[in-house]
Amino acid sequence: YLVGLSAVFLIAFGKGAFGGGLAILGVPMLALVEDPITATIMMAPIVSAGDPFGIWAYPPRTWSWRDLAWLVPGMLAGLGLGALFFVYFDPRLVALAIAVLSLWFAARWFLLDRKVKVTGTPPSPAKGLACGALSGFSTFIAHAGNAPIGYYLLPRGLSKTTYAGTMTAFFTASNSIKLLLYIWLSAHNPQVWLKAAILLPVIPLGVWIGKRFHDLIDEYQLYLFCYSIIAVTGLKLFYDSVRALLT
Repeated sequence: YLVGLSAVFLIAFGKGAFGGGLAILGVPMLALVEDPITATIMMAPIVSAGDPFGIWAYPPRTWSWRDLAWLVPGMLAGLGLGALFFVYFDPRLVALAIAVLSLWFAARWFLLDRKVKVTGTPPSPAKGLACGALSGFSTFIAHAGNAPIGYYLLPRGLSKTTYAGTMTAFFTASNSIKLLLYIWLSAHNPQVWLKAAILLPVIPLGVWIGKRFHDLIDEYQLYLFCYSIIAVTGLKLFYDSVRALLT
């Protein structure tokens, strides 16, 4: 439970500070003390339970509806494809592909785009649908949906609060749909939900501290943290997928 509470606090902190992005670190942490399947199922109600607090921190007035109009339909298609083709793809290869993409997104920003002042690219329906679909697919397969959405939203030059609010809205929708699947998967094992419930009380504190952190930093620092998260989670996913392929 010490490991679990630490993991949930980090997830809630990320939701308050960035609108999400740290959930991918929660599963590997929980997997240190639980089997990976149990850790994954436990994470579903935890991230969903944090969504109302995320919306409290970033209400609908902070959301970029023009971007969500393309990202959410793409996400729905991606979740559907992930569920449909899960049995046909080796999840280790999918996880490796997402890890490589995440590292490429982060490396490009640190090496090139970091020095370029973002003036704000216009909404792109094609890019929004593609990134939403990739996020939906990767979050279903490998719990790694943050990087594609960051790749779409960060070049938009949104304010830090609009960025975090749009991330909150997107992953609230995604988490709600995924939760239904995990309820079905864990119907025979209610003990998992009991374990998750014990960890939930730390969520409001994590979101509140994360929101205070968000209010103290500027846009550049927010982008630096977001791309750093993408890089760290990409490295973790790369290591896990390569190790799984070699064993």
